[in-house]
Amino acid sequence: MFLYKRLALLYTILLLSLTVKAQNKSFRVVPLGVKGGIDESNLSAYMVAPYGSSNYICLDAGTLHYGIQKAVANKVFTLPAEQVLRKYIKAYFISHSHLDHLSGLITNSPDDSTKNIYANADCIEVFKNNYFTWKSWANFANEGEKPQLNKYHYQVLTPGNEVHVEGTELKVQSFPLSHSNLQSTAFLVNSKGNYLLYLGDTGPDEVEKSHNLQNLWQAIAPLVKTGKLKALMIEVSFANEQPDKTLFGHFTPNWLMKELTALSQLTGLKTLQNLNIVITHVKPPQNQIERIKQQLRAGNQLRLHFIFPEQGKALAF
Repeated sequence: MFLYKRLALLYTILLLSLTVKAQNKSFRVVPLGVKGGIDESNLSAYMVAPYGSSNYICLDAGTLHYGIQKAVANKVFTLPAEQVLRKYIKAYFISHSHLDHLSGLITNSPDDSTKNIYANADCIEVFKNNYFTWKSWANFANEGEKPQLNKYHYQVLTPGNEVHVEGTELKVQSFPLSHSNLQSTAFLVNSKGNYLLYLGDTGPDEVEKSHNLQNLWQAIAPLVKTGKLKALMIEVSFANEQPDKTLFGHFTPNWLMKELTALSQLTGLKTLQNLNIVITHVKPPQNQIERIKQQLRAGNQLRLHFIFPEQGKALAF
């Protein structure tokens, strides 16, 4: 009887511990694609929802169907991939107009459900003039060439303005980024006062001749200090051997560490060490990806917490 009571007590403590841990989570992130470059089955796309909710937004949409299938195989979702696409993804937030960040949205559009596409003005114009046209595909949107099929509705984002995402509990604020000669976007996702920051493709301010990252760091520093920012998702496309002149608006491990050092000067090192930093958009071949990971670990003098996401495997923050 004593042993039974002791086991029951331990079981109760374990359940309480798991409940507390779950209550401390704010976001569930399902990577549908984690790479840049030539692997069309694994291109940038991340489903994000409040923890415990099935109302997701999709941050970029390079790969959708195959990534959802991988997530279903990993028991992240119990519905078939087609239903996850239609029922769970409530809106798309596209960081910029390059195909590796939106091709999945285009090719899956015939089987998708009605929803909004949020992006900066330049990106929306590319959708209207280059992608959802009757010569290149079909116009599934509500603007552009006629006939307009009105499945997708364009929503132009104004930097700094927070928008409530229809069908979800989430709010999103956008910030401009520099991606070579193109404007990219960072999305700050708000779930009941907790935050996740996703950056589309971008390079260091020094190379890009920009102040966009410095402005972004200043905006999020208070959230890092208070522990409200739960994750920072940022790209590292190339290994350190890549010359600056051929970065084309991307990061290397060395450049990322320089920018994160600048962020630490605003937040204090200790609070930045508590932040989850998710490395996105690593470019094949695989030996380069492994070199990027090794260089990040070797150069991590700040002792930051790096996470390397895997396609179809959920993360919680």
